[in-house]
Formats: sequence, structure tokens, C-alpha cells
Amino acid sequence: MRILHTPIRDEDVLTLHVGDVVYLDGKIVTARDAAHRRALEYIKNGRRLPLDLRGMAVMHAGPVVIRRNDQWKVVAIGPTSSYRMESYEAEFIKITGVKMIIGKGMMGNETTKACSKYRVIYAIYPGGAAAIAKKSVIRVIDVKWLDLGIPEAMWVLEVNNFGPLIVMIDAYGRNYYNEIVESVIKRMNMIVSKVDEELNF
Repeated sequence: MRILHTPIRDEDVLTLHVGDVVYLDGKIVTARDAAHRRALEYIKNGRRLPLDLRGMAVMHAGPVVIRRNDQWKVVAIGPTSSYRMESYEAEFIKITGVKMIIGKGMMGNETTKACSKYRVIYAIYPGGAAAIAKKSVIRVIDVKWLDLGIPEAMWVLEVNNFGPLIVMIDAYGRNYYNEIVESVIKRMNMIVSKVDEELNF
């Protein structure tokens, strides 16, 4: 088990491997489909992003928030399915300099390559625990692109002991989900081969 502090350094990332459990202190920034798309559009059109994401942790999440006394408060925060961001993530990693992606479920080969090239990790937060996760959120620091709607905006949150986060893709090119799929296919082929042998017998 490791505790990371943002901004995360390359040295921190390189100490982590698939299966490691991490807790996070510092800042996380939420970004879903719309925020990823807009970020890429901004860069393509020569515009600057509204915040510096270098060394940051970005979470695929649309937090449930309320506003009290002119202050935003997180009621719940859970990860959304990360594969929806697969078509954006490699370029997003490249242009932003993020060091950790937090989400749910698998991500594909392009993200895996980007994590290896730019020294980034992808970690999952347990699904169905949004009410528990919010206990680690100290405060809402800021919100960007609120015009996209509350779930799609970029929420800048201060967190303490945020986790457990389980590393699924590390900076060495390992993708746990790909390994599981390969293992299942290998076993399936062995079973089919054995059945064929017995039927031919």
C-alpha cells in the first residue's frame, strides 16, 4: 500500500506496478467525455486549458454536488466507465501531463501505450462506493467548464486518503485487463482442444 501526494512525480509512478494499492492526498480533477473532448479541441485550436494538469490525478467521475452558502459540497463521487474515454485518453495524457487516471473498468491498448510512454498509471476505484468516497473529499477548490453541466464539468477537489485505488495499468506496459482476457482465451483454446481430442477419440 502506498500514499501518493499530488503533484505526482515520475519517480512515484515508476515505483508502482499492476495490483498495487494506492491512496491519494492532494488534488484530483474530475473529467468525463465532454471535458476530454473540449480539452482536445482547446489544444487543437491553440487555446490554453483553464487549469494546469501536470502531475495531477484525473478521475472519470461526475460527482453529485450541492451548493450551500455559496460553497459547493460533494455529496457523492464514484467512477464512471472509463472505456468511454479510450478514444481520447492517449492524446489527453500527452497534452496535459497528468500522472494518474482514476476510473472504473478496463481501458485499451492506446491508453496502455500512453501510460508507458509518458509514465502514467491507471487505477480503479471500487464501484458502488460513491457515498464512502466523498468522506475523503475535504473541499471543492474550484470548478471549470460548468456550462457542460454538473456531471461533465471539471471539479477540482482536495482529498485526503482517497482510495483504495488499485493499479490496473502501470508505466511498464502491463494492463491487467488485457492479461485476464489473454488468460481466458488461452484456457478456452485448451478446453476446446481437449474436447476435440475426446470427441475424435
